[in-house]
Amino acid sequence: MSTTEFVYKIAAEATFAPARNASHFAGMPIDAADRYLHFSTADQLRETLRLHFAGQDDLVLLAIRTADLGDALVWEPSRGGALFPHLYGGSLPTSSIAWEAPLSVATDGSCTLPEAVR
Repeated sequence: MSTTEFVYKIAAEATFAPARNASHFAGMPIDAADRYLHFSTADQLRETLRLHFAGQDDLVLLAIRTADLGDALVWEPSRGGALFPHLYGGSLPTSSIAWEAPLSVATDGSCTLPEAVR
């Protein structure tokens, strides 16, 4: 899976905002509970948004450079056996964030993703 240039992190704006002026982002409460940061690939993103973020309108989508994460990024089976990217070993270095975009998800789970998602 190392050929994937970006993975994506969905975060609440209020949770991510302090990280804009910090060197690391600790993630969302589910990340702390599971002891790793959850990411999605571009192909997994819409389903992740539908299942876990429907009806939320104050989100931020982070594009993370996989090359910056090294061996701490682990691909593990999850939903339907698909391999999902998880970051172990602590928080996300904010220097690995290529770009961010505001995101709103309708109550039915639909949303418009930024054109840069690939």
